[in-house]
Amino acid sequence: MDKSDKEKYWIETAEKDWEVANHLFQKRDYSYALFFGHLTIEKILKAIFVHKINETPPFSHNLVYIAEKASIDLSNKKIELLEEISDYNLEARYPDEKMSFYKKCTLDFTKDKLQQIEEMREWLLLLIKP
Repeated sequence: MDKSDKEKYWIETAEKDWEVANHLFQKRDYSYALFFGHLTIEKILKAIFVHKINETPPFSHNLVYIAEKASIDLSNKKIELLEEISDYNLEARYPDEKMSFYKKCTLDFTKDKLQQIEEMREWLLLLIKP
């Protein structure tokens, strides 16, 4: 698999995950919609990493770490958002955190956070597309 195939893999799977996030939101499964939002951003960051570094992306779910390893210039606001989105990976997966996170994931909260993820998604895609 060459570099462009690897980039394509990460972008295509990110797009599928974004579709799933939106389907889950429509079905009112808000915590998992945000979890799939996290997966979307993670995979786009890994595509950018492959694009810029031409190596296997880090085996990590920490979005700030992946972005830093990919040498992406981030504002403090973008770092804070990536940190928050990274939390969705943990909060949706681990039972001790899930109940409080589940309660926090109301329609309005999730809608707002998915909009923020969408904006980050669009910005990141601009970094990789010509």
